Amino acid sequence: MSPHALSSDARPSRRSRPVRAAVGTLAAALVLPLAAVAPAAATAGPAPGHVRALREVMFVGNNWDGTADVIRSTGDLARIGRVNVVPDKDQRLTEIYLNPVKLAYFLGIRLGPGEGHDQFVDDMYSTPDGSAVVVSRPSFADVVSIDLATGRINWRFPVSGYRSDHMALSPDGTRVAVSASTSNTVHVLDVRTGAQLGSFATGDKPHENLFTDGGRRIWNMSIGEVNTALDAPWLDWTKGDRRITVVDADTFAPVRVIDMRERLDAAGRSDLSDAIRPAAFTPDGSTLYFQVSFFNGLVEYDVAADRITRVKTLPKNPATSEDRTTWVNDSRHHGLSMSPAGDKLCVAGTMDDYATVVDRATLQEGPLVPASKPYWATVSGDGTACVISESGADQVTAIDFATGRKTVSVPVGDHPQRVRLGHVPADWTGPSGA
Repeated sequence: MSPHALSSDARPSRRSRPVRAAVGTLAAALVLPLAAVAPAAATAGPAPGHVRALREVMFVGNNWDGTADVIRSTGDLARIGRVNVVPDKDQRLTEIYLNPVKLAYFLGIRLGPGEGHDQFVDDMYSTPDGSAVVVSRPSFADVVSIDLATGRINWRFPVSGYRSDHMALSPDGTRVAVSASTSNTVHVLDVRTGAQLGSFATGDKPHENLFTDGGRRIWNMSIGEVNTALDAPWLDWTKGDRRITVVDADTFAPVRVIDMRERLDAAGRSDLSDAIRPAAFTPDGSTLYFQVSFFNGLVEYDVAADRITRVKTLPKNPATSEDRTTWVNDSRHHGLSMSPAGDKLCVAGTMDDYATVVDRATLQEGPLVPASKPYWATVSGDGTACVISESGADQVTAIDFATGRKTVSVPVGDHPQRVRLGHVPADWTGPSGA
């Protein structure tokens, strides 16, 4: 399909664009919640030595709902159950509304990255034993572990600053790294207890995290300020310090800092932003592919040579506005995954309302699959398909890596964003209290 096939008559319906100024909503937001506050209670996991049969699934974080849908990881992606990830919502809101500073940031998240909505689930991973799901909740500036049997909170970790963001799970499933975006910090937590194992400093607004080298390194990408209307190229200097920070995953000591501005300039692409968005390594870790702010395409980076080797520009949707201030949080394209064999890339063209599979050898894109504001891309459990979240249509869609064609779409909750593979008990259908 050519990009011109995605005309304004045929393209999917779209949600409203980012709200840059909605001061009139503040008065309504200042009403203190009066609902009863139920304290969060910790629950015990399975008894030591107990082994339960597990089922591989996908967790879909419905950011504006405050829920996570659990769906099959392959095939028809049918829904198995749903988890409420804000069971302590009244308690958290009471704390926020009684603290003027927290309230200011809470409303800022709503009017900025939340596009007029609260952000209740950004990222999530299940524990290795399938007993709990660990969730970052931006509007509540925390990470929680939710018991999948009862729906109750096992533990809660408030991040430094006022907003939590992307996470990464270590290969052995024991540690989770979470970006605290307003404090330029990444916390590394024990997934079982929520205890902080360490932390490290980053550039401005840490975003994506990736474990590499079998879990020995953590890569963090900071994206700088994305919530202002200062989006003209000549105002790029207002976006802050954007860099990749690589640390030792055991000591959290810096190993390497990469300023992609220098690498982009050396590659003759001074026109591109150096704010790195979603990223994916090849299976051998030798090459990194990433998206950057305002760009409809992707960049290839040779890790050992420390240089950008190729840049791929993908088609624009002619119906997409060229006003950069209307693009969600500065990201024209946001969502990137790689097939298990490392031969295909799947790209979510967020503001261009499509997704496509790109051949890694040639960087040639396949069919443009119409999608409504696709926000993330991951890989199905059997590795045969790319799964994207369509945040504008409240559904997830599978695209076959081999053909580049859509195979199935299933409805989920309000504004799905992150999609992650995980596990639940084999007979699980939802929390008992749901």
